[in-house]
Amino acid sequence: MHRYTLLSLLPVVLGCANPDTNECASYMANNAATASAFCATFTQSTVTETAGLPSWASACSYKPKHISKECSCHFTAGGDGAEATAAEPVETEAPGQTQTPVQTQVATTLDTVVVTTPAASSVVDTPSSTAAAGTPAASETSSAGDGTSTDGSTCGSASEDELVGYGDGTTGGGSGSGTTVTSCSGLESAAAAGGVITISGILSDCDIIELVSDTTVIGSGSDSGLTGGGFRLKDIENVILRNLKLSKAPEGKDLIDIESSTYIWVDHCDLSAAGITGDKDYYDGLLDMKRASDYVTVSWTKFSDHWKASLVGHSDSNEAEDTGHLRVTYHHNYWTNINSRTPSIRFGTAHVYSSCYEDIPTSGIHPRMGAVVLVEQCAFSSVKNAIITNLDSDEDGYAVSKNNVFTDSNVSITQESELTPPYDYTTDPASCICDLVQSKAGTGVIA
Repeated sequence: MHRYTLLSLLPVVLGCANPDTNECASYMANNAATASAFCATFTQSTVTETAGLPSWASACSYKPKHISKECSCHFTAGGDGAEATAAEPVETEAPGQTQTPVQTQVATTLDTVVVTTPAASSVVDTPSSTAAAGTPAASETSSAGDGTSTDGSTCGSASEDELVGYGDGTTGGGSGSGTTVTSCSGLESAAAAGGVITISGILSDCDIIELVSDTTVIGSGSDSGLTGGGFRLKDIENVILRNLKLSKAPEGKDLIDIESSTYIWVDHCDLSAAGITGDKDYYDGLLDMKRASDYVTVSWTKFSDHWKASLVGHSDSNEAEDTGHLRVTYHHNYWTNINSRTPSIRFGTAHVYSSCYEDIPTSGIHPRMGAVVLVEQCAFSSVKNAIITNLDSDEDGYAVSKNNVFTDSNVSITQESELTPPYDYTTDPASCICDLVQSKAGTGVIA
């Protein structure tokens, strides 16, 4: 049904860090003689312990992989006077995936970035940002469309009741009337059978409900769902979750946990916890995806009052399993009073468009470990690190920012990329997106 092609960098030029923000890159840039002498004889495979590294390697967290990457960037294929050379496409184990190296450069710091929206005359306020040039280009093809973007000139151009994005093709439990449940036991029984399940009212303390393939769970009216419970999707496919109000997952668990599952659509849901107070790890994620989950769309959903909203890719060490997967579309979502992860993504590909971000004190959209994210027509207000690619992981991610509005928010993009989504989609302008999603995202909007 889908074909996927990623044009990426070889490891020798992948993820050259910004010396202004990365201690390892900074040391090599400022101590070229010492570092280049070491790099000339350094072979990552021969060094497995910190005892084999010089004392200055502490700036690189004593990680041979990190040191090898920066040696290549500074003294082989990305440093002063060095140029990366193109190579033949490299076949990977992922079906249909080809990687081609692309020349890269060390990031350049910009004092200001001015972004305008086609539908509005207002100029954007964007404080200090970092940007990079010469990046991997990710392109994909799909039966869903030819990657045509339509920029709506007025708010409300995009459909509120249509599946768009990587999750296209998801049908859930079909179109039948299915089963209506009013208790945890009823929900558990219905979930085991799949099909269409309607939840009537808020069900309390159901714990985690395991779903099966070919299932739709939908809430009735504006106030139906779970509190003290959640859903787990493991090793399944073709699931739809719509119009559900979910809050306060059981301790240490996610409200929606997607693991090794494909073709998922989460739409018009309201996901929350207890605010940014107390133990940040008491509740886990609002909506997390891991272990090569793929083809997911999250649309018209409200994320609020939580520490960690949405993590895509659970570990820096899970590259072998996750690479070539974790493709997610987030559109027309409302993120407010969230500490971080809106989303945070490793190794995968995310398309984030026409969404509103407010009052996020730590980090917003956060690609890392080579993940590629396209962010367009979004509005950010009081968001620290609205888009950031160089936080918390050994390797930076890639991001491209198009037609976004930033107010009292900062951006740190160390590496850019080109991403052409494999589907047709319509954006609503950033200038009015917050008003739109505040009224149309969440429950009680769709029939």
